[in-house]
Formats: sequence, C-alpha cells, structure tokens
Amino acid sequence: MDTADQERYSRQIKLPQVGAEGQARLSKSRVLIIGMGGLGSPVALYLASAGIGQLTITDFDRVDESNLQRQIIHNRASVGDLKAASAQHTIERLNPRCVVDALDYELEGEELLEQVGKADVVLDCTDNFPSRFALNEACIAMGTPLVSGAAIRWEGQVATFDPKDPDCPCYRCLYPDTGVEAATCAMEGVIAPIVGVIGTMQALEALNVLLKTGPGLRGRVMVFDGIAMDWQIINLPRNTDCPACSARPQYA
Repeated sequence: MDTADQERYSRQIKLPQVGAEGQARLSKSRVLIIGMGGLGSPVALYLASAGIGQLTITDFDRVDESNLQRQIIHNRASVGDLKAASAQHTIERLNPRCVVDALDYELEGEELLEQVGKADVVLDCTDNFPSRFALNEACIAMGTPLVSGAAIRWEGQVATFDPKDPDCPCYRCLYPDTGVEAATCAMEGVIAPIVGVIGTMQALEALNVLLKTGPGLRGRVMVFDGIAMDWQIINLPRNTDCPACSARPQYA
C-alpha cells in the first residue's frame, strides 16, 4: 500500500476490524454487482470508495429521465446512455484505482456462472424475481456469498446468503414460489432515499463478508419501514427441502 492509499483509506485503516491487512484484502477483492439502478448506485459508489480492487457491473438498460430521482450514479448528461457505461464513468472519476469491468447486457448461463465464480461476493441489485432466482442458483453452484437487496414504495430489505455455510438459507428458502411476480417501482412507486438506505446497507454487508467481521445477516432478513423509521430482524432458517439448496455441491 503506497502513501496515497494510506491517506485515502486512513479512516478505515484505523478500525481494528480493517487495519492495513484488511485494506489490502479489499484492494485484492473482486465484487460482482448485478444492476446499476437505485440499489446498484450506492452499492457501487461505496464499494469503490472503500477501496475494492475490482468491480464487475452489469446492466443492459439505458438511463431514463425518471431514473434520476433515485439512481445517483447517473446524472442529466447520462440520459440515453447505457447504465453500465454511465456507472463506469462515475466510478472511475471517484476512484481511478478501482478497476471496473462494465457489461452492458444481461448475464446468463455459463457466463453468469463464470462471473459469479470469479467474484468474492455478489450483490443482487435487480428488480425482478427471475433474475434473483437465477443469481441465487449461480451463487449456490459456485459457492459465492450473495448479498440481496430489494426496495419499493417506503420499504426495503437486505439479507445475506452464504452457500458455504451449511446452516445458511438461500434466497429460494425465503421465496420458494418461483412463479411469483415482483412489484416494480414503475408500477408501485418508490420514495427516493429508500434505495439509498438499502443499497448502502448492502455495501456495508459486502464489506462485512469480505473482511470476515462476523455473521452479519447470514440467516437473517433485515426489513426497513421508511414511514415508521423502524428496522426489524427476521430469523430465516434453512429449508432442508429447498429445491435450490437442499443438495449443495461439495465446495473446495
């Protein structure tokens, strides 16, 4: 770590849970973020700011005027641009030492497995159940921790699923019905800061995972009510009959 990094990350390095060793670990970490919208915006900005060495970001959509109300990684000049490219530009201006691999298409099949397998942690910042289920299955197959977030209206939730923890549930343990249809922000509306609250918590939890600070949200779902300003923790046991994770691979 050179002098510039020591100065930039000095406030984190002071923390006993981080230190110079932990900061070096973050600089060598690779994180995959699926979705560069309301959740992915604060996730990417805070992880890049914290010194993550490599971010792989994916989004096939383009920036729309209506996105600017909450998707803080984009700006007025980005309207019409691919979200992946817009986000990459912002991240690189924020921290040029963070290597950004921007994919402007939806990851599927073998490429999804490959990218999940390369990552030290995956962040689900999508807005639909099919993508979430596919990402959950890829993380189980590759043994990669998954930090999941969702936000709509005035509420949101965060949870962590670690396939290598034999007692930890997966996303399908939380939502067993793959036929369920997700409500979207376009349909239901969303207050702007709620995605920032949830996305920031996802980023924090990803750092917990990378730094191995403790159990964090493994086996728990944290739910936030933005009107009542209330957090609730729901314990989520693993479903031993879960069709997605009941028979997990033997990880190396």
